[in-house]
Amino acid sequence: MSQPSNRVFSGVQPTGNLHLGNYLGAIKRFVSLQESHECIYCVVDLHAITVAQDPQELATNTREVASAFIAAGVNPKEHIIFNQSQVSGHAELAWIFNCVARMGWLNRMTQFKEKAGKNRENASVGLFSYPTLMASDILLYRATHVPVGDDQKQHLELTRDISAKFNNDFGEQIRNLQHGDAYFPMTEPLIEGPATRIMSLRDGSKKMSKSDPSDLSRINLTDDADTIAKKIRKAKSDSDALPETMEDLKTRAEANNLIGIYAALAETTKEDVLKEFGGKEFSVLKPALADLAVEKLSPINNEMKRLLDAPGDVDAILRDGSDRARVIAEETIKEVKDIIGFIS
Repeated sequence: MSQPSNRVFSGVQPTGNLHLGNYLGAIKRFVSLQESHECIYCVVDLHAITVAQDPQELATNTREVASAFIAAGVNPKEHIIFNQSQVSGHAELAWIFNCVARMGWLNRMTQFKEKAGKNRENASVGLFSYPTLMASDILLYRATHVPVGDDQKQHLELTRDISAKFNNDFGEQIRNLQHGDAYFPMTEPLIEGPATRIMSLRDGSKKMSKSDPSDLSRINLTDDADTIAKKIRKAKSDSDALPETMEDLKTRAEANNLIGIYAALAETTKEDVLKEFGGKEFSVLKPALADLAVEKLSPINNEMKRLLDAPGDVDAILRDGSDRARVIAEETIKEVKDIIGFIS
């Protein structure tokens, strides 16, 4: 199989309550990348079970993520949308990468420490080793680029380490099978846009999260127009006027977050937003941001509801995408087995 030159892979966990951070940090960018890349977008349900899941909710949440992809504008006919568990190559390559990756590499992964907390002994083995599954997700399709948020850069570095070690360990076999000096690519990150990390509407120092006990901390993609406007009106602010320079903006967490959200939704820069709102009160910015958010998110909300009312149609899209993903995955697995020395 020839190495693709411009293939993007990315995945979103089906954990429920997709919010504005998921949209601006990932899904919105998935749409724009269609114009320049061959795109493979995955609902990573194997990653989801690293922590306990209700089976019925997992299925519902998987359809919700797929619906969000489509409602936002990803074309499932020209690109691939599928759920990870339908393509067995993800788990198969992950085991091989478990034998390539080093314990020291995984011990440095900060997200495991954050998610396991003080109860590390009771965390699942999957939660510890899921970065190798993430590497297999990307390299199974020999993806050249991955859109990542700031908090995912460490995992992509691990993917690059695994790729380099595999290519080095099996260099002779790779050359003998006429794959040049490297079978797996050194996948590059795509980090772009004014709001790659969206923060809580109640605390500008914390990332927007579905696990926050306050629903006012986030804008869910399923929120209606009135709810979106209400949450932005109630977003945390202070009594000072909005900053007029980027330097001052850096020290004002809540202002920085709202300006960043506005810039991302309007597809402009923070500098341009400051030209319009710098020196004004939050009471001027918030209504404008509410109108913009409703304008951009309501069509997605409506289309998601339509799709979720027809789960059979969503399942058919996922099956079709899985069939097409499997063709690529099976070829990679066959070649990896040949390189390693497995008889197939």
